[in-house]
Amino acid sequence: MSSEITTGAAGPARTDVERLHVAGLHTPADAVLSVRDLNVRFNSENGVVHAVRGVDFDLLPGKTLGIVGESGSGKSVTSLAIMGLLPPTAQVSGSVRLKGQELLGLSDRAMCGYRGNDLAMVFQDPLSSLTPVFTVGTQIIEALTIHNPSMSKRAKEARAVELLAMVGIPSPKERLKAFPHEFSGGMRQRVMIAIAIANNPRVLIADEPTTALDVTIQAQVLEVLHTAQEETGAAVVMITHDLGVVAGMADDIMVMYAGRPVETGAVDDIYYNPRMPYTMGLLGAVPRVDVAEKSSLVPIEGMPPNLLTTPTGCSFAPRCPLASDACLDGEPALAPVDRGSGHRAACIKSESLGGTVDVHDVFAAPPVPVSRFDAVPRTERTTVLQLKDVRKHFPLTRGALIKRRIGTVKAVDGLSFDIREGECFSIVGESGSGKTTTLLEIMEFHPDQDGEVVIGGLSNKQAADAKTKGRMRRELQMVFQDPTGALDPRFTVYEVLAEPLENAGMDRQAIKKRIMELMKLVGLQPDHVNRFPNQFSGGQRQRIGIARALAVNPKLVVLDEPVSALDVSVQAGVINLLDHLRAELGLSYLLVAHDLSVVRHISNRVAVMYLGKIVEIGEVDRVFDNPRHPYTRALLSAIPVPDPHLERTRERIILQGDLPSPLQAPKGCNFATRCPVFAALPPAKQEKCLTLEPPLETAASATDQQFACFFPDGELDEDMLVVHETADHAP
Repeated sequence: MSSEITTGAAGPARTDVERLHVAGLHTPADAVLSVRDLNVRFNSENGVVHAVRGVDFDLLPGKTLGIVGESGSGKSVTSLAIMGLLPPTAQVSGSVRLKGQELLGLSDRAMCGYRGNDLAMVFQDPLSSLTPVFTVGTQIIEALTIHNPSMSKRAKEARAVELLAMVGIPSPKERLKAFPHEFSGGMRQRVMIAIAIANNPRVLIADEPTTALDVTIQAQVLEVLHTAQEETGAAVVMITHDLGVVAGMADDIMVMYAGRPVETGAVDDIYYNPRMPYTMGLLGAVPRVDVAEKSSLVPIEGMPPNLLTTPTGCSFAPRCPLASDACLDGEPALAPVDRGSGHRAACIKSESLGGTVDVHDVFAAPPVPVSRFDAVPRTERTTVLQLKDVRKHFPLTRGALIKRRIGTVKAVDGLSFDIREGECFSIVGESGSGKTTTLLEIMEFHPDQDGEVVIGGLSNKQAADAKTKGRMRRELQMVFQDPTGALDPRFTVYEVLAEPLENAGMDRQAIKKRIMELMKLVGLQPDHVNRFPNQFSGGQRQRIGIARALAVNPKLVVLDEPVSALDVSVQAGVINLLDHLRAELGLSYLLVAHDLSVVRHISNRVAVMYLGKIVEIGEVDRVFDNPRHPYTRALLSAIPVPDPHLERTRERIILQGDLPSPLQAPKGCNFATRCPVFAALPPAKQEKCLTLEPPLETAASATDQQFACFFPDGELDEDMLVVHETADHAP
């Protein structure tokens, strides 16, 4: 059973309540939150931007509505309009009713009576949402004091402790006195959830609550949100770009594009029977961590429309492969696609679409590229990068005038691996595991490094002069996470691409020819070379970054989170491009990423890092299909999958706490303090984990898979396992 999103005409229903539900005629007793014809406009220098256009939905108590779409589709503006948090210059019209009470038009003082009480919000960035000069306890108690002035001080402190315990903060009474900067990112987001549910709200809005978090911390936060909803009975609006997150949480989905809903319905209808090409494209653009079979992702070419002018036809038509002249004759209304259901789509061709239509055929996804190295055994390929016992230890000192060493942070501790021609090798792990430090050590080219780095046959131990370093640098180039920060805003694209070629000593004519080749290679118009980076979209800027890395024909390209800052539709195009370039040019990649779905899609081999060490390494399908280390199993179980049935029934391992400080790493196995296997072991076996460090051992079932665990087949602690019931979601 699900909370339907009501926007149009009625179909046959079993009861009066269901009939009113489908018709959009809820009485206040049925819907806790009703939004009708919500419109938001902003004045800009270029005109009026119509950011939200005609949003309608009803939300029932205890149910979850997922709002998805690309950046700029109006998701966050919709939530801020409901909360009354838009700037005074915003023009908001329509109706927002909370239990029958109209909220639009209320003064800010009047809205304060609802915000934090009946209506609460969890924001994307907890660090900027929490006041740094007040303790966590003070901020929770403030939320209680505002709406419960007669509540005693002792009762408020007891409630604050109860809330911190509810969201999984250890030692809640002591942590009340801590400041936000003393918490990790995941812990801060838990505090935000505690503040939001302090007064048992009827509606909880979560705006991208897990975007900036590691996958294991994301799983913890989502579980806390689920617990909070069960404890308070609140209706939840989950805003996200991650289709995997809402697949397991939402009862209904609203897909937004260009400021308006383009498809709405029950979660199963949207995922298994999409009737809008945009929804199909979003689902086809998501890589799957649970699918080994290789297929190209579906890129949605082009950019969303400029909302300074009202679309005269379908707003998605310029990007839609099925668009015809009829699509340009007025903007299609959100209409039912099946009689008697709440499934609606804003597409005149919705009847010809559905679960039997392959999205790869609709969007003409490119074929899977085949590299000339695919048929060559790995052992016969040339090694392009090799690490031998690489270490990076940082001394920790204390004192102002006389510094004394009080410990050592082992950021990278004895790493050894190699990368062969035509291969993509990925490093995964939580923040603080040593991934980025590993990249910096590889890029250092310093003879005094602890350990050896061999690039294209040249060792860092030989890199004593600038000429040798230059030869090594030409073999290895890097693509950074943030394309905006990586490109000089004062340079045109031509100047950006010409710089490494000039450093390589090429003449002007050869440079011009090479730049034109690079623009075509990465799928950009050659005549755009005289534009500046700010004139391109995020995906196009990342393509420029890739072109710059390829300028000097390197053998190995280092990719540091290359798609994490991009929308899912843009991400698909960049991933397809990287796949194509690897096959066409015979490149090798060293990829660092936190999204294991992307890693599985593009990688050949993977290494899992924890506190500076590799705990599992091997061929990507073997590691993902049969993980041997408990940490790998936890990472994989935490990755959301865009499949509602699978998300509701799969077993999740919820790791306790955050990554421990390297200063407090256990003497034996680093993972013992959080390990679900360790927690279920008898004391004698636990002692072995606490005193001895497990070496990397080869798996019995596969020679190209190694793991560092004494008890890989041990039972998991039941307290760390979560499986949500499916009764409420049964179709």
